[in-house]
Amino acid sequence: MNQTEKAKIFKALHKKGAPLILYNIWDAGGAKTLSDAGARAVATGSWSVAAAHGFADGEAIPLDFLLRIIERIVQTVDLPVTVDFEGGYATEPDEVAANVRKVIQAGTIGINFEDQLVQSEGLYPMTVQAERIRAIREVANAENLPLFVNARTDLFLGSDTATHADLLTEALERAGVYAEAGADGFFVPGLTDVAIIQELTKAVPLPVNVMMMGDLNSVEMLSEHGVARVSFGPGPFFESMNHLEQRFTSINSVTG
Repeated sequence: MNQTEKAKIFKALHKKGAPLILYNIWDAGGAKTLSDAGARAVATGSWSVAAAHGFADGEAIPLDFLLRIIERIVQTVDLPVTVDFEGGYATEPDEVAANVRKVIQAGTIGINFEDQLVQSEGLYPMTVQAERIRAIREVANAENLPLFVNARTDLFLGSDTATHADLLTEALERAGVYAEAGADGFFVPGLTDVAIIQELTKAVPLPVNVMMMGDLNSVEMLSEHGVARVSFGPGPFFESMNHLEQRFTSINSVTG
């Protein structure tokens, strides 16, 4: 498949009530394993990619190095590849767009793009983030690629779950502004209350992406609440590293 075909297929996989499952990987080996297991698409997780190569999260891994990893993943599997691109490795819209062009040219068909101030606190004002999304859409159009822009809001991540109901109004407003700017999906990591998730999926016209964490443990339940995309963030990396440690400890306890 060519890149445009992959992009169109990927977008079509986002269906309310029949979510696309993305078990986030961090290298070409993981992508190949999931491809062989029947995955319909693969997605990186920024935390996992960084940690797997000795870096902290938050755009600490150099962009050129990240692009080489992305290229290797794309060359290894004949599947749509979407990349967690954090805040775009820049602040100004034109600089973000230039970086996204590099990601597109590396062969990806989608990105996660967050409204968190990377390596700082707080979120971009929604109008500012909308300008950044609009710049991404413009560069994707210039490259003639229907890039899937998964607009992520960090409103819920790291905040007290007791406040999440109070954050719903702002989340809905951000979803509307981001959609108008050209986003294709709305990602709400950290939101684990299924009642609020259901309210969100009913009100937001974009496909809603939920990250499996905390009390969330059932894809079937999320399907029933209108979720269109389920991802796992750094969870698969944690599990793999824990298994690696446990295997070594088990062997070492016998031989040592």
